[in-house]
Amino acid sequence: MGASASRGRPARVPPPEPEPEPEEALDLSQLPPELLLVVLSHVPPRTLLGCCRRVCRGWRALVDCQALWLLILARDHGVLLPLARSCLPPARDGRPSLLGRFCERRPIGRNLIRNPCGQGGEAPGRRAGRGSIGGGGRRRPAGGRARNLGASLLYLTEGLRKWMVQHGGDGWVVEANRSTVPGAPSQTCFVSSFSWCRKKQVLDLEEEGLWPELLDSGKIEICVSDWWGARHDSGCMYRLLVQLLDANQTVLDKFSAMPVPIQQWNNNVCFQVTHVFSNIKMGVRFVSFEHWGQDTQFWAGHYGARVTNSSVVVRARLS
Repeated sequence: MGASASRGRPARVPPPEPEPEPEEALDLSQLPPELLLVVLSHVPPRTLLGCCRRVCRGWRALVDCQALWLLILARDHGVLLPLARSCLPPARDGRPSLLGRFCERRPIGRNLIRNPCGQGGEAPGRRAGRGSIGGGGRRRPAGGRARNLGASLLYLTEGLRKWMVQHGGDGWVVEANRSTVPGAPSQTCFVSSFSWCRKKQVLDLEEEGLWPELLDSGKIEICVSDWWGARHDSGCMYRLLVQLLDANQTVLDKFSAMPVPIQQWNNNVCFQVTHVFSNIKMGVRFVSFEHWGQDTQFWAGHYGARVTNSSVVVRARLS
């Protein structure tokens, strides 16, 4: 009896242990401003400008002050610190530091051209090994209307994003390179047609993170580069025009190149065109980069100049 009563008695469950008191969250705003400045200097610039600046008035004041950005420059871009210091205008109360955009955009040494190779825009069926003369290339009748040879609007839009374009002949398309272009972010190129095709970008240097005092300091140079070439079975022509513009889009300086056309049967040759604007005039605020391409056989389709890896790079003159 006793044994059976013992078996039927429910087992005792030990009481749950009390949960530990949650630790009090660290409030960074309680840190001294000097220490908080050091902490914030390890936050990415985009987060500082997009998020941290909105936390409270105190944080906004720290993000807007030059001290934070000079700290970031000294640690991450020490070679640019003397250049930035020498060109900074006096700090103005209530205005964000010019160095914030400079650190976020990193305009020195970076290619400012967007979409230099037509990345992501290669049209189906337009691979490097297709579309030879034996595969259906035809001479374009004089005065004929331009036709779209099958590259979808979706692919054209993707491949030509960021560019202002003027389609001649059958217009621009994006194809794989026939020759390797060193240093290119993508081995693809823009291919022109039987009539002049034109493509242009206008770069706002202040929007990219530079400021007037830096642009007018004489301590920077602007380096431009472009690659162009032909397919083996068709000759082509090419032209480049780069202009430095003031705030009213007036031309202050320019560089143009129109090399000798490439002849047919050329082994897929390609060339690089380069120029350095080293003595930049006062007032430059924009760079206009524009190039043209055309084939010399006047064939329907896309047998013209192949352009890729276009670049506009601002460099510091540290010497």
